[in-house]
Amino acid sequence: MASLLTRLKQRLDSLAAGSKKALVAYLVAGDPDLSTTLELMHGFVASGVDIIELGVPFTDPIAEGPIIQAAHDRALKTDTSLNQIFDLVEEFRKNDSDTPVILMGYINTFLANKKALESIHERGTDAVLIVDVPGESTLENIGINNSHIASISLISPTTDLKRIAKICQTSSGFIYYVTLRGVTGASNLDISEIEKNIAHIRENTTLPVMAGFGIKTPADANKLSKVADGVVIGSVLVDMIHQQSTQKDYKKIYTYLNEISAVITQ
Repeated sequence: MASLLTRLKQRLDSLAAGSKKALVAYLVAGDPDLSTTLELMHGFVASGVDIIELGVPFTDPIAEGPIIQAAHDRALKTDTSLNQIFDLVEEFRKNDSDTPVILMGYINTFLANKKALESIHERGTDAVLIVDVPGESTLENIGINNSHIASISLISPTTDLKRIAKICQTSSGFIYYVTLRGVTGASNLDISEIEKNIAHIRENTTLPVMAGFGIKTPADANKLSKVADGVVIGSVLVDMIHQQSTQKDYKKIYTYLNEISAVITQ
């Protein structure tokens, strides 16, 4: 069993040692409901996902495009709370002690639950990604005291070089490189720009660099995996989950993830 302190690092180190790229998959907790989220998390892992990002529903998810915003709204309508998400991760751990889980959300939610966040590593969470906190800030800077979880930061195409250096110094786990200008689900990946910007990031850190936003097809994932240490798939999965939520038949999603996993490990 991977230790709580090192589960994310162990997974990333293991992938690097095998010259493999990471597949990080995002879904919104509670969309369509928490029991389905749990089922999907296990299905993701069985389909080749290395790291799970759980979206924490928020009323104003400013970095998200319409697909993920709608998923946040649906989850909030069923009263999905951060405490329920902690319980969800703990339930996931009963059958999966190795797959890293990251909570991705917005500062208001986390600040309202600061005390609970001090022990979430004991319940199976490995990292947080707080979208609307400046990357230079540590969790401690915003009053969250838990040195056992990683704090993942975003770097975008418009982040200047001085800020990149500062963000790299305060981040842990990995760097999440936003591949395009705009919100989740946008398009038009510029691989040459992405490669150049990731090279700048690597001059400032030894942390792995994951690329996300705008990855829709296996071809997109394959191209990005050649310049990054892994890819993050989000909006496509969230849309597919919603489309299948009535039948709750998620085979298409698992097939899609298998295809992505295959092309990024070639």
